[in-house]
Amino acid sequence: MNPGHIRNFSIIAHIDHGKSTLADRLLEITGTIEKRKMQAQVLDSMELERERGITIKMQPVRMKWSVGDDNQEYILNLIDTPGHIDFSYEVSRALKAVEGSILLVDATQGVQAQTLTTLTMAREAGLIIVPVVSKIDSPLARSQEVALELAQLLDCSIDDVIKVSGKTGEGVRHLLDELIKRIPAPVILDSNSATGLRTEIFGSAAQKNLRSLVFDFQYSNHTGVIVYVRVFSGSVKRHDKLTFKVSGRVFEAIEVGVFMPDNTPVEMLGAGEIGYIVTGVKEPGIASVGDTVAEVNDTEPPLPGYQTPHPVVWASLYPKSQDDLSLLRQALGRLRLSDSSFTYEEESSGTLGKGYRSGFLGMLHMEIVTERLRREFGLELVVTMPTITYNVKKKSRDFETIYSPALFPEDHDIAEITEPIVSMKIITPPTYIGVLMKSIFDHEGVIVSTDNFGDNRAILTLSMPLRELMRNFFDEVKSVSSGYASISYDIIGHRKADVVRLDIMIADEPVAAFARVVSRRRVAEEAERMVEHLYKLLPRELFTFKVQARALGRIIASRTVSGVKRDAASTLSGGDITRKMKLREKQKEGRKRLKTHGKVVIPQEVFIKMMRGE
Repeated sequence: MNPGHIRNFSIIAHIDHGKSTLADRLLEITGTIEKRKMQAQVLDSMELERERGITIKMQPVRMKWSVGDDNQEYILNLIDTPGHIDFSYEVSRALKAVEGSILLVDATQGVQAQTLTTLTMAREAGLIIVPVVSKIDSPLARSQEVALELAQLLDCSIDDVIKVSGKTGEGVRHLLDELIKRIPAPVILDSNSATGLRTEIFGSAAQKNLRSLVFDFQYSNHTGVIVYVRVFSGSVKRHDKLTFKVSGRVFEAIEVGVFMPDNTPVEMLGAGEIGYIVTGVKEPGIASVGDTVAEVNDTEPPLPGYQTPHPVVWASLYPKSQDDLSLLRQALGRLRLSDSSFTYEEESSGTLGKGYRSGFLGMLHMEIVTERLRREFGLELVVTMPTITYNVKKKSRDFETIYSPALFPEDHDIAEITEPIVSMKIITPPTYIGVLMKSIFDHEGVIVSTDNFGDNRAILTLSMPLRELMRNFFDEVKSVSSGYASISYDIIGHRKADVVRLDIMIADEPVAAFARVVSRRRVAEEAERMVEHLYKLLPRELFTFKVQARALGRIIASRTVSGVKRDAASTLSGGDITRKMKLREKQKEGRKRLKTHGKVVIPQEVFIKMMRGE
């Protein structure tokens, strides 16, 4: 395929701005999928994505479109990306495999905070931006006003902004024509340059040696790892001997192909194309995102890959039964092949046994991963309270990085604590600034600036502890702003923190999964809330037990869960009264032993509800 007739692009947008719907119309109008086979969110292949109405995994797809009087055919490679901030690493990987991007903005909502974040990422990647306003068919659409916002944001003419409806298909054909006009043909790496300089030359010299970047991969039980690649120079075909430049593993290409949207074998993938290579490699840790696939005799250094994502939220995952530990280990390894942005390592707990401490890019990311483990691998899990990392300096002058609340030192052993801080932007109608300020203050936020943004909207810039961002701040902002405010954030460093460890004890036994690190000023409030919540959630036992919260060396809150009252003699009728009295005495002695030695069984749903705050 002539690289001059290829266009590689992605769609970036704030969540719920119509990205998946627009992708559906592109596939339908280009004839990639027959109309009778179309369904909503066709590129969202996971059941979880369809249920929640969000894109979790990037998905490449190849389309064909003809333009001009001579009906010249072009190949359009689209990579559909997630919109939620927790999956920004997916977006960053997609942007490195394309030359242009559609910046999609909802005509009913206008530019949102995450729009600014994704735009910055696309600009840093050096992409051509095609501004598009979606949902112009909606009765609430402000198409012209939002088009002006986009034009001002990109410093372009309002005539450059394309208006479409993913629902009706209006404007989509025009968009396809404009993508071919505005997005440049793929640049080809000069394979003779060790510095990786790009050149527009499509001659044989620039395309001699295979250089392809792995931007994603999946795993098949039958064929092993299937790598998704963008070919920057040279070509690859079936049976070629190839190597992963980083891991050094040599393999033979079992199959090469493209996404239409299902995996479709082709004779060859050439320079500028996006496709897949079936490697046959089944060992974990061989293939990695950002690696370079090259010919086996290649001597050049790997292509610049991706920065390693840094988890910001940590939680420990334990199998409900320790018999499932090996299954959990295998499931985490398999899942990481399709989601390289989470990490895990084995750990042990005195009460929960062996499990894995796992790092995620956000609360939604954690929820999605744990839900996939349950659905795709049938695992019943105990998930500890999510937390962040703290840098702790002890009075003994030892420094520790603490990932788990259960490992947090006692207050009297601590000299200094630092925690991650985020820089945040909130875009909101000015009407809601007052109530938002109260929420920001309650979550220890500090306003840096307030500016007007567009027509009748303001942008608040502030800093806030990442710890407070996790404390339902997103939901609170959506609630107090009636859904009109939007948030984006970046971690910018660390600062001193005044926090303490809060332990929850059930029947005098501390439960590691419920331990938390909370602000000192709010420790009493959090203790009362958690104890009350558990008091309502825990099923009653045959004996009375206490639910307690302990911090700063003392019990902060306590509730007593009364035992179930059952009369062992109630089934006896008639006879000597002493029979009933003896039976009741035995029951009384049994209750005493249970109170001393009995163990409260905490159901799986209690752990889940506590994690979600339900």
